[in-house]
Amino acid sequence: MQHFKTITEYCKGINISPPKHPHFDIRNFEENMSTVHSQMPAFRHEFYAIAIKADGDGKAITGQFSDFPEGTTIFFNTPFQIISWDIIPNWKGYYLMFSQDFIAQSKVLSQLLAMFPFLKIDKSIPFNIPQEQLLNILSVYEKVWLEYHSAEEDKFQLIEAQVFLLLTYVKRLFEQQVDDAIAESSLKAADLKLLSRYQTLIQTSFYPNAQLETFANLHSTSYYAQKLSVHPNHLNAVVKGISGITALNHIHNHLLSLSKSYLAQTDWSVKEIAYALHFDSPNNFSSFFKRNIELTPLAYRQQVNL
Repeated sequence: MQHFKTITEYCKGINISPPKHPHFDIRNFEENMSTVHSQMPAFRHEFYAIAIKADGDGKAITGQFSDFPEGTTIFFNTPFQIISWDIIPNWKGYYLMFSQDFIAQSKVLSQLLAMFPFLKIDKSIPFNIPQEQLLNILSVYEKVWLEYHSAEEDKFQLIEAQVFLLLTYVKRLFEQQVDDAIAESSLKAADLKLLSRYQTLIQTSFYPNAQLETFANLHSTSYYAQKLSVHPNHLNAVVKGISGITALNHIHNHLLSLSKSYLAQTDWSVKEIAYALHFDSPNNFSSFFKRNIELTPLAYRQQVNL
């Protein structure tokens, strides 16, 4: 199964032009139709996507939700979700994508999953929207598209605000249109719920005021397995089976996301960040960061603040 780690890899893999920015992209579907592969076998990627199909034929499958609605449809792709499609190249509408790095550097979207739980892997259900809401949604996409193609230096500040607005609109429609029973109908519902609970527990455990037991080891899958009342091996098997990466990788990815966010948005020292993320020493934090990012924490901070 193909696995696209970056938006650039994804664009190459589906045969469209590369993005203008490595961590964010927006297109209208018409831009892609002349070159995009009309058939894509199952693959995964590591970023978020929110799309609106205003018109077009064929079928897309996101995760376990194979009953893709006809008509005007909003659908989501979450990191590590399995996706495939067989479409007629006549789609109209928009989609936008953003990476974990985009979230890490954003003050507006830093609590993404807490604010917009429909982006969790077990809740990302495609759904129809009323025709009278179509113009509202499309207008937000159009504003983001125009900013993205502008030469303004502050364009990403406005883009982040518009993405927040879009997600808020979608949240309202999601709550009006989607019945939780849909998620429960899948044979994998229990496993998907476990993965979602695991992702949420990792996120909330690193909140600044989280109430933790004295023995808590937030870098260990065993700690989360105990909190979820499952065996660590079962947790790892479920998480890897659905997402394609291990339970420990999920912890590491969240640590890296938080690390980047602190380095980009605060003046905290490396020592302060290390202890905030429950590393036992600043040296271990720096080694972990450099091993995964190939930059020291301070070098990363200098790079993003140029």
